[in-house]
Amino acid sequence: MTNSDATQAIDGALTGLRVIEMGSFIAGPFCGQVLADLGAEVIKIEPPRRGDAMRQWGVETLNGRSLWWPVIARNKKSLTLDLRANAGREIARKLIGQADVLVENFRPGTLEKWDLAPARLMEANPKLVIGRVSGFGQTGPYSNRTGFGAIAEAMSGVRALCGFPDRPPPRMGLSVGDSVAGLFTCIGILSALHGRALTGKGQVVDVGITDAMLAMCESVLSEHGATGAVRERAGTGLPRIAPSNLYPTVDGKWLLIAANGDAIFERLTQAMARPELAGDPRFADHRSRGQHQALLDDIVAEWTKTLTRDALLARLNDCGVPAGPINDAADVCADPHFRERGAVIEVASETYGPVVMQGVVPRLSANPGRVRWVGPELGEHNVEILTQALGLSPDEVEALGKRGVV
Repeated sequence: MTNSDATQAIDGALTGLRVIEMGSFIAGPFCGQVLADLGAEVIKIEPPRRGDAMRQWGVETLNGRSLWWPVIARNKKSLTLDLRANAGREIARKLIGQADVLVENFRPGTLEKWDLAPARLMEANPKLVIGRVSGFGQTGPYSNRTGFGAIAEAMSGVRALCGFPDRPPPRMGLSVGDSVAGLFTCIGILSALHGRALTGKGQVVDVGITDAMLAMCESVLSEHGATGAVRERAGTGLPRIAPSNLYPTVDGKWLLIAANGDAIFERLTQAMARPELAGDPRFADHRSRGQHQALLDDIVAEWTKTLTRDALLARLNDCGVPAGPINDAADVCADPHFRERGAVIEVASETYGPVVMQGVVPRLSANPGRVRWVGPELGEHNVEILTQALGLSPDEVEALGKRGVV
């Protein structure tokens, strides 16, 4: 590792790893968030004066400030740098020369245009691992297209599976494609770091958001390749997976029950006081239940409509049947399980006050990650980084600021 010594205290498993993050929006920064959560020093480069676009994003704001920024930029250091200026790119080159990892999510060719091509960066720093995430990857006919997660969700076939067959396919209310691509980039970076430990050399990690969404498609492609079948939208359930659906309750709520395994279905029949269903040839095994899915859903729904959601959930839990309510943000924040596990946390902030956000995933037993601070102010760490990492004087940093470089 390049910026620590062997005696420093470990604050997360990635302590001592220096990451330079370039780019904006979600996929690359989400990768950086995960690395920072797990202890890496992540230096986020932002355009001077205007900063990252995520400082403005989010459905709700607090006093005009984005409530997404404190989450996606948590644990990161903010360095403003004009990468369109020669002086800015030279500073970036020097920082990358000291780093373990570079994460970028520009359109392919942007780094090359700025004379920051991977080949040049790795010539100066052979151990560098470069994570490149873009809409369609670094190669292929579509590589030069702009692309967001929603486009990748559509083109990968994932969006075609969302919703009901008689309506246009809706999107999930989250940027799933970007986040999944960020996770795959993170996996690739950690894999490349292990490879570096074996070979002494870094490498480039290339992730297209479309690739990431395709990787999540389970057996959809193999089903088509082998049989010509095209899986279609199926509403609240999955085709031939039964019973696994939303079911109504007497108090006007919904409960998701997933009892499609043979043993689990038998336990569901016991909870329903209908043990004979487990021996019914129409429902005796996974394939048979799938063939009679609509009938089985109707039978289960007739039972669930006789109980309140809480009573139903208690009975299913007692019988070992997977079930859960449809929670919104208020439900999640109030759930004692999430709070006790640290899946929902509050982080102090002078700017925002206490910020409620999701905790660190995954949970490591020996040297876990943590949220040390929320997303920083624009350029908050300029002086620290430029003086400590590059040896510039405060006067030199001030002069760079006057020139608009930082």
